[in-house]
Amino acid sequence: MNTLEEIFEGKKRIVICGIGNDIRGDDAFGVIVAERLKEILDNPNVLVINCSEVPENYTGKIRDFEPDLVVFVDAVDFKGDVGEYIIADPEGTVGEAVSTHGLPLKFVTGFMKTMVEAEFVLIGCQPGLTGLFEEPSELIRERAERLSKLLAGILNGGGND
Repeated sequence: MNTLEEIFEGKKRIVICGIGNDIRGDDAFGVIVAERLKEILDNPNVLVINCSEVPENYTGKIRDFEPDLVVFVDAVDFKGDVGEYIIADPEGTVGEAVSTHGLPLKFVTGFMKTMVEAEFVLIGCQPGLTGLFEEPSELIRERAERLSKLLAGILNGGGND
């Protein structure tokens, strides 16, 4: 798919949805990114939401923001190396992945497209441990911090914080 910069090119209103479960180890990747972005991102045209495990519950808020791009950030088992990133269509095969969340992203995206006229992208990270009551690994924390800084650099219109 596209590079990180290309995803955001020409987009005026953007929603970033961090998805995950912060008590299931590396599954917390998306929520760590969302919480960190809330601290370092300064752009009124970007809405960052910590969706936890239920992005479908935020459809109204996303619709009301009127974005032209919705980005899901999630831990995704795509059989890569732990900590590896993937940029994908959430309605593609990666979006069908079984997860700890309520609905596969493929269905969430399809539903949201009926209410929101926007492009949808998934930025995923291959998790390692996702057992209940586990802490995210140091590698996943580092990857979440790196992605947060890259996104903030792009969306703040300059270099990384």
